[in-house]
Amino acid sequence: MRINLLSSFAAGILITTTICSAVYIFDKGNTAKTSEKIIVKQTNAQPSETDMKNKLSSVGYVVQTKDEYDKTINDAKAAAQKGAAPDPNKPVSKVVLNVSNGMTSIDIGRALQKANIVPDAYAFSKDIEGKGLQKKLRPGIYEVDSSMTYDQVVSTIFK
Repeated sequence: MRINLLSSFAAGILITTTICSAVYIFDKGNTAKTSEKIIVKQTNAQPSETDMKNKLSSVGYVVQTKDEYDKTINDAKAAAQKGAAPDPNKPVSKVVLNVSNGMTSIDIGRALQKANIVPDAYAFSKDIEGKGLQKKLRPGIYEVDSSMTYDQVVSTIFK
């Protein structure tokens, strides 16, 4: 670039800046005032206890006091302990399951059905596929008994 062209460009920028500054300084009084404050008061009205219970009950929630909740929890724990106690009259049958290469969940289900651990081999296989455990079946020897829950049997065989 030539020096004459560069100095002309600089002079143009200087003149433009001067004009914009003058307009900004002298035109400040004519701007609209938007600094009006709007005050909105929010009041948080607390509903009464009966209103809250009615509202929750209408939506489908169960409203209990702390004492009722504790009693319900204790009753549930007691029922679980009674249900978890093994029945001394029922004989426990142990099954040693030998899983070899190439066995599928339906083969395992058939073996467990013959031992009366699971009621239906096909339903067992579908449940294993539904849980995505069919790839976790590893060859080995597993010991399962009839006192185990269904989930314990599954977690023992499919690790």
